[in-house]
Amino acid sequence: MRWIEFEEDAPELAGLARQRFDATELVMMGTLRPNGWPRISPIEFTYWDGDFVLGGMWQSKKFQDVMRDNRVTLHSTTTNKNGQEGDVKIYGRVHPLAEERIEPYWQHIFTLLNWRPAGPAHVYTLDVEEGSYARFEADGTMRWLTWPGNEWHTQKAGG
Repeated sequence: MRWIEFEEDAPELAGLARQRFDATELVMMGTLRPNGWPRISPIEFTYWDGDFVLGGMWQSKKFQDVMRDNRVTLHSTTTNKNGQEGDVKIYGRVHPLAEERIEPYWQHIFTLLNWRPAGPAHVYTLDVEEGSYARFEADGTMRWLTWPGNEWHTQKAGG
């Protein structure tokens, strides 16, 4: 489902994801390399016209990966080991931005950044299929939210 639909169906998780992703303005994207090994790459993103949009350099390895297999995992960037800021994972598939939407997208990016690529670039939208948020409380208790289902789970420290 498109990001806007995810926000409607799972507002709490989508809000936590947006908060964590926006905090560093980067996500880590997991893809599958040709040999089957995973690839983890930092990637910039934006929310535009109801979509979560990922863009990158033309013919970069991560985009060569998704042209072969469009399944991705997005993970919030982790900045400390205590887990209290929480981690978000979103699972889905990416698709090239439709041709008729490319120029309006670049106009949006230029408005935000006063920049646009001089040559070709990859631009993909995300279809969300699954997601979760997990964090540790100060006492070591782990709490996590999963979707589909929009359910919170708790595991006490040491048990």
